[in-house]
Amino acid sequence: MALTGRAALLAALGSVPVGVLEPGWTGILAVNGSLALACACDYALAAPVRRLLLTRSGDSSVRLGDTADVTLTITNPSRRLLRARLRDAWPPSSWQAGTEIEASRHRLSVPPGERRRVTTRLRPTRRGDRQADRVTIRSYGPLGLVARQGSHKVPWTVRVLPPFTSRKHLPSRLARLRELDGRTSLLTRGEGTEFDSLREYVPGDDTRSIDWRATARQSAVAVRTWRPERDRHILLVLDTGRTSAGRVDDAPRLDASLDAALLLAALASRAGDRVALLAYDRRVRALVQGRSAGDVLPSLVNAMAGLEPELVETDARGLTAGALRTAPRRSLIVLFTTLDAAPVEQGLLPVLPQLTRRHTVLIASVADPGIARMAQARGDVESVYEAAAAAQTQGERRRTAEQLRRHGVTVVDATPEDLAPALADAYLALKAAGRL
Repeated sequence: MALTGRAALLAALGSVPVGVLEPGWTGILAVNGSLALACACDYALAAPVRRLLLTRSGDSSVRLGDTADVTLTITNPSRRLLRARLRDAWPPSSWQAGTEIEASRHRLSVPPGERRRVTTRLRPTRRGDRQADRVTIRSYGPLGLVARQGSHKVPWTVRVLPPFTSRKHLPSRLARLRELDGRTSLLTRGEGTEFDSLREYVPGDDTRSIDWRATARQSAVAVRTWRPERDRHILLVLDTGRTSAGRVDDAPRLDASLDAALLLAALASRAGDRVALLAYDRRVRALVQGRSAGDVLPSLVNAMAGLEPELVETDARGLTAGALRTAPRRSLIVLFTTLDAAPVEQGLLPVLPQLTRRHTVLIASVADPGIARMAQARGDVESVYEAAAAAQTQGERRRTAEQLRRHGVTVVDATPEDLAPALADAYLALKAAGRL
């Protein structure tokens, strides 16, 4: 039994005079006795909490930044009216800061034998699974002097998916893909593409595309034109080691990589290519392969929801071995990792030939826009030192990127906002050049 604030105040008013006004002790005891009787009656008339039946329904997934509504149904099987306050507890990251109290607390009144519903609106601030904790109910008597209190476990999980903010770039890239398909005679000639048609030779065409047999049957020189092959394999490799935990624009680098990977997957699947995913640091964190074009994007989003950076050094040899196992035939391997000199030179470069020997490799890295701002700073000694440090960092990244390019790797180094469209453009450029 819990005393409410009203009952505690009455008890204090009735008890204070006991030690002061000795002649009136009989009346004071009567006041306390009446209060105790009123509290006992109020407690007896409060609906029991343990017998309540609680069930959940509502949203089981939500994109980061959106809201999810989870409904709690409370059934009162007793013969007493339930007057209650309810707290629906969830992890702190289920709401934006400062909104938890308002969102998780409810007042309700449930007549005997009836049910009522209350809805808790979640707005998660992190990806991953958010699991409901306990539901605490405080049942009041008709006088509001005392209350019964108890808790129920009512399991429910809401999976918070990546926001996929880069989907706004998808229509323009799909338009370019359609344009590419329509202009293949100018864009994709040479080995590694599918034959499309014959046309008349124009100055500047690659002489290796001349079809001499067709030329012999007609008066003009004929050249073969090609169209991009479909059903190519794309493997997205996410480095989830410690470098992916670095925060850029108040978000981990991994989040920007996930967003870029989703845009590329959506574009490639619409182009008819097969997309797979491998997330790795020292072990496999996620693996998606063998999905159809219609199922690949939901599968990737679901697999990415629970990915978090691991504060360990990535095992480059293990990552390479995992990529080769996942992509047994020639593929485009897109590796989302850092361009910091030490991890690349000591980890990736020694094993990179194993990938480039069999596959086309593209490395996508998240650049910090704060470095560019620092490089432009001037005005005082501190700003000049910051600009010098930023210029040195930028120079190291350029040198690392150049080392990778000498190994035949395509490098995309862009800020979180620009990484997704830049990666999509690089994919289209590879397709246009007949390298896929």
